[in-house]
Amino acid sequence: MNGPWYEEGPSALWAPYCQMKTAPAPLPVVATRGCRITLADGRELIDGVASWWSACHGYNHPHILDRVQAQLSVMPHVMFGGLVHEPASVLARRLLAIAPGAMSRVFFSDSGSTAVEVALKIALQYHKNLGRSGRDRFVCFSDGYHGDTLGAMSVSDPEASMHRAFRDVVTKHLVVDLPRDSQAVRSLDAFLGANAGRIAGMIIEPLVQGAGGMRFHSAETLAAVRELASRHGILFIADEIATGFWRTGSRFACDQAAVVPDLLCLGKALTGGVIGMGATLATDAVFQAFLSDDPELALMHGPTFMANPLACAAANASLDLFETEPRAGQVSAIEATLREGLAECRRLPGVVDVRVKGAIGVVQLEPGIDVRAMRPRFIERGVWARPFKDIIYLTPSFVISQDELDRLTRAAREVVAGT
Repeated sequence: MNGPWYEEGPSALWAPYCQMKTAPAPLPVVATRGCRITLADGRELIDGVASWWSACHGYNHPHILDRVQAQLSVMPHVMFGGLVHEPASVLARRLLAIAPGAMSRVFFSDSGSTAVEVALKIALQYHKNLGRSGRDRFVCFSDGYHGDTLGAMSVSDPEASMHRAFRDVVTKHLVVDLPRDSQAVRSLDAFLGANAGRIAGMIIEPLVQGAGGMRFHSAETLAAVRELASRHGILFIADEIATGFWRTGSRFACDQAAVVPDLLCLGKALTGGVIGMGATLATDAVFQAFLSDDPELALMHGPTFMANPLACAAANASLDLFETEPRAGQVSAIEATLREGLAECRRLPGVVDVRVKGAIGVVQLEPGIDVRAMRPRFIERGVWARPFKDIIYLTPSFVISQDELDRLTRAAREVVAGT
């Protein structure tokens, strides 16, 4: 290389979520700290989305870095097949202690998407192990999104998600609308009753559907859907990869509806955004269906980097911070600021809705507005944000300062006003 790495002409990288022929060049980043991203040209951007809402404690939190560094010097990785180590054992016990209801076991993987894959696989085999043939479909919801791997794509909205190109390839599941009133609940009840014999599970993003458009639903809707799953003997899978760890205002979104899932998927903020990791938690009733003298009933799944000790160390440190630093209060304060700071957008042309839930703020725009063209306008104002579909959204780190948060909401108001 003759010059800086970012000046070497066409990149060897394949970038995510963009048409690389027409997309603007990505911004070269050289450092992160707190809620700031430092670019190669010296500019600093306030991160309004916390690296896809994973860096909940901010970047480079010293406690997480210290724990990862200590683990790195002892054992960065060891296979988990036939072996076990303290960081994973401790982390599993801690997750079960804070999970909704009586979860019993934790299966670690390497991302949120693979945590969903594991949950789907468990649900399918659960019924097979109990001798229930034909239960090979899932109920999923319009505007839902659960990841980019094949199984996760199959339970995302086949039309409204970014995976339309694969709708004729993935397994076709049962996509329904979230029931938002008593009549819709009765209709879903009848639908499940007519199809229960072929349904293995139902998967939902509790309270907030993320990449499907940051769409909210009530705790009452969540509780009703869970009750229907129980009534019809369908495993209930809560995908809390984006909503878990206080993002919606409670430790888990399920807590707001007093809902206990059969399977719970975690990721993103699990490690404080430091390293990739997924976890799938199961109740004891689910786990017991796999215990047998018959090896054919075992769950045959095991990612190479399952329970990676560095990831476990980061996750344990992240849980430490949730226990010792005032995250609940910080999220409550962020929610209040987002409500106040984004409220003015309601009066701006092109705005359809403004909604806030926990540390999530959303400005929804009229169809046809090019929200991707807004991204450079945020950068001009010293803010990193990634509007998509018809929304501008803010999901900042929980440690963001009041001044930084005010700058985020002001940038959102100014960018929307300029459309």
